[in-house]
Amino acid sequence: MPEIGIIGGSGIYDPELIKQAEEKKVATPFGDPSSSPIIGEIKGKEVAFIARHGKEHIYNPTEVNYRANIYALKKLGVNRILATNAVGSLKKEIEPTDIVIPDQIFDRTKKRESTFFEDGAVAHVGFADPYCNQLRKLINNEIGDSNSFSLKEEGTYVCIEGPMFSTKAESDFYRKQGFDVIGMTAIPEAKLAREAEICYTMIAAITDYDVWHTEEEVSMELILQRMQKNEKTIKRILEKVIPQIPEERKCECKKALEGSITTEPANMSDEVKEKLSILLKDYI
Repeated sequence: MPEIGIIGGSGIYDPELIKQAEEKKVATPFGDPSSSPIIGEIKGKEVAFIARHGKEHIYNPTEVNYRANIYALKKLGVNRILATNAVGSLKKEIEPTDIVIPDQIFDRTKKRESTFFEDGAVAHVGFADPYCNQLRKLINNEIGDSNSFSLKEEGTYVCIEGPMFSTKAESDFYRKQGFDVIGMTAIPEAKLAREAEICYTMIAAITDYDVWHTEEEVSMELILQRMQKNEKTIKRILEKVIPQIPEERKCECKKALEGSITTEPANMSDEVKEKLSILLKDYI
């Protein structure tokens, strides 16, 4: 069973770096995942890969079935997720094709299913540090700067609804708040991973300066050009980092639900307990 999951964002659709790849259909109580997971190996480590937006990029950020994606990976045995995301920079010193490993998220989404706990099951899970610190530190230690990109070891990712880009007023506002990068997919992905007690971190690849930078007009043509370079960089990073991930998890993610479930199991319906069985197996 693969313990490492990869969620490929914009520009990371073809998991060509995965050897002995095999597609596996996984049913979830929340519907179908964006794509059937691809199971295979990277440098001797078994992994499961899901294309966040579908194989042909058919789901916009609001339409992605985040719950099904996370649940499917949990069902396969994944306990760590490396998410790859194309993002815009809100600071001049964070340049296109740089890599950022964020440590914080600010949520500006409006209409997404962001919890597994509903229909008579309630859990208030801690989310002060939305990314797994053990995994972040490992990635930062393994990557470092290179000749082809610069690494930023921390930063705040502001997640907007999308699929439309920001207005200049919004972009300027986010800059004034001190946010570092902007994207559309960290939420609810990171929240759901925490509820599933999966370690989650992001490799954010800069494609543009958003619309605040008047010297550069954001266009899909420009973004796609930079995505091609970022894709090669991310694949090199995954090949370097994944073999170094230790089996033991020394973080709070692995017991995120402990003490967080406020509904007594006796008060949950059998249907709800069955629906959440993969998540609640250690608690009911």
